[in-house]
Amino acid sequence: MECKVLLLTFFIIISFNLSKAQMVPAMFVFADSLVDVGNNNYLKLSIAKADFPYYGIDFPNHKANGRFTNGMNAADFLAEKLGLPTSPPYLSLVDKSNENNNVSFLNGVSFASGGARILGGKDNPLSQSIHLTQQLDYFSIVYKDLYKRLGSSGAKNHLSKSIFTFVIGSNDIFRYFESSDLQNKTTSLEYVDSMVLSIKAKLKRLYGFGARKFVIVGIGSIGCCPARRRETKNEKCDEEINFWSDKYNKGLISMLQELKSDLKGINYSYFDTYKAVFDFVQRPAAYGFVEVKAACCGLGTLNAKIFCLSIAKYCSNRSDYVFFDKVHPTEAAHRIIVDRIFDGSLQYAFPMNVKQLVAI
Repeated sequence: MECKVLLLTFFIIISFNLSKAQMVPAMFVFADSLVDVGNNNYLKLSIAKADFPYYGIDFPNHKANGRFTNGMNAADFLAEKLGLPTSPPYLSLVDKSNENNNVSFLNGVSFASGGARILGGKDNPLSQSIHLTQQLDYFSIVYKDLYKRLGSSGAKNHLSKSIFTFVIGSNDIFRYFESSDLQNKTTSLEYVDSMVLSIKAKLKRLYGFGARKFVIVGIGSIGCCPARRRETKNEKCDEEINFWSDKYNKGLISMLQELKSDLKGINYSYFDTYKAVFDFVQRPAAYGFVEVKAACCGLGTLNAKIFCLSIAKYCSNRSDYVFFDKVHPTEAAHRIIVDRIFDGSLQYAFPMNVKQLVAI
């Protein structure tokens, strides 16, 4: 009997490991707070931190850990789908490398930073976020480490099979419509076009390092988040912000199609976050949601006056909500989105989903 139990346990463990087989060598993440896994906790002057008690309340240890949600975020779920550990925050590894020379970037790393923008400048001592330009500069340091460990051809081969994920742009749109100075300097169209051009330059730079497989996540219908609804009449979605978010996404798609023609061997999966989030808003019951307007955690109208700070109130039925705080989704919403990113139909992920991208 004891032998049978041991054999059963063995087969269960083997089956679990096979279901979690590693599909790619690594995942590198360039992003903002939507998938930050703790980088901002290492920015001493940053106020954009998810280190308050109710963040992480549904994480395994129930503690705040730098993720701007109640539990796991899309970066965690996508890594899990790929059979990888969550890409650790880059600044945590740099911190450790001061004491330990064996820190490895082989399975990937996350540069995601709360508040990060596409059009932000390089990091500086007074910065509150690691903007995209600085994230790419940090990757160049990672590349040097991989080059040292694997050699030139080894590093290129490693990176050509790895996944490079971009989840960024929302903060640029918010910033434009919250800044009369920016609006006086440039038109909305010029601004979103500059966002697209900046992303294009970053993708080409990574291509030069050997990156070939990109997961590009478009901006969601962010005008429907509680923070924007709170500012509109009858708590409706902010149509202007949604319009320009969609306009940026369309420019992004055109640019990706051009890159595919221009750069040999490049492949990508674009995810239509705008449609996915708008589906939640339009048909919440179909996805198990009850509340699409208000945040689970916060204060004031729609719980959107403040972020999920220690003084905030939070809901007990978190899986019923699309939004955890005034701009960030719940773990439940993140999970559904990643299911579609990974093996969703062309309705959401095109010209292929991540599962198909990995197989190339």
